[in-house]
Amino acid sequence: MGRKNRSPEENERRAKIRELLQARNISSMDDIQNLFKETIAEFMENGLDAELDDELGYSKYDYKNKETDNSRNGHSSKTLRTSFGDVEVSIPRDRKGEYEPQLLKKNQTSISQDIEEKILSMYAKGMTTSDIENHIRDIYGIDVSDTTVSRVTDKILPIAKEWQQRPLETVYAVVFLDAIHYHVRSEGQIVKKAVYIAIGINLDGRKDVLGMWVGETESAKFWATVLNGLRNRGVEDIFIACTDNLTGFSAAIEAVFPKTEIQNCIIHQIRNSTRYVSYKDLKALIAYLKAVYAAVDEAAALEALEVFAQRWDKKYPKISASWQDNWPNLSTYFKFPQEVRRLIYTTNAIEGFNRQLRKVTKAKSVFPTDDSLLKMLYLAMMDITKKWTGRRQDWSVIHAQLAVFFSDRMPD
Repeated sequence: MGRKNRSPEENERRAKIRELLQARNISSMDDIQNLFKETIAEFMENGLDAELDDELGYSKYDYKNKETDNSRNGHSSKTLRTSFGDVEVSIPRDRKGEYEPQLLKKNQTSISQDIEEKILSMYAKGMTTSDIENHIRDIYGIDVSDTTVSRVTDKILPIAKEWQQRPLETVYAVVFLDAIHYHVRSEGQIVKKAVYIAIGINLDGRKDVLGMWVGETESAKFWATVLNGLRNRGVEDIFIACTDNLTGFSAAIEAVFPKTEIQNCIIHQIRNSTRYVSYKDLKALIAYLKAVYAAVDEAAALEALEVFAQRWDKKYPKISASWQDNWPNLSTYFKFPQEVRRLIYTTNAIEGFNRQLRKVTKAKSVFPTDDSLLKMLYLAMMDITKKWTGRRQDWSVIHAQLAVFFSDRMPD
């Protein structure tokens, strides 16, 4: 903006800045940097003194309005790192030690920490680098580059990898296993990669993401690596594993956790069954399928499957054949009462999580590296799971039923 276009307020502000520069004999960038450091110290100290006034309920020397037996108790010094260099700040104290500074937290040693936290929070919600740059400029008046955003978010990588290797519980009631796919740049080419995700429900009914692994396209072989990784981190038993119908998946689970009951996702099976069904047949065909998966018990389900085959095999012969071939792992939930059935017959628990991940990552059509993908997924996961604070409302009923079915494996 040129001089002619400045508002009267801006002209007045510029005049005051000129007066300050002349009074301080500012003649170099070093002088300006030192002035900035003093300004930061003054801003912080004024703000902290005002905070303590609010905490105590009276301002300094205003003893008439004092209604507390607490009082000021001098200052302590703190060195604060800033982009202009180290700044000494005087922190006010109260006699009882009850004052908790908010403007400058007790363990905070840099004013960049707050900005870094904002960058991580925005990154976790899927904002693009340019969006983050604009928001930081609007909020703080500071320019950050995409290199700075990457440097800040890269600090998460060792934390994410440590999280990936953390010890797990010995027994999980249910573990949901699924994969979500992304495009990643690799050796000059864009390749499709699978992110393998495991979500567990422990014996207290609490849900937790056990891990996220970036691998090549989804395969039973890689799933075996994931399952062995869970065992190496302390998992000794899984009562029920809920999965999609990937070829070889069941064999991979049985090789690592041989006692685990396997339930293939009914919703996946329905989707696969209706993929090539004519639109005019869809509603009627799904009604026949519902008679199978919503049957009261396995015997009734098999009868309904036979009825389905008689009605639809001439037109769609592969559908009933697929249900019959996969029946051992599609029918597992019929062994259990309704509460457990509702929990395990679909992988909705993990698909809902995957939908939230997709929402966060939709702005990124291609990730430059596996690490950049893991970094964003980890931050998004931490943001999503903040809401996972309680257990299922029906867990006491489910736990009692699991205790009957898995009595010999239920820990004391």
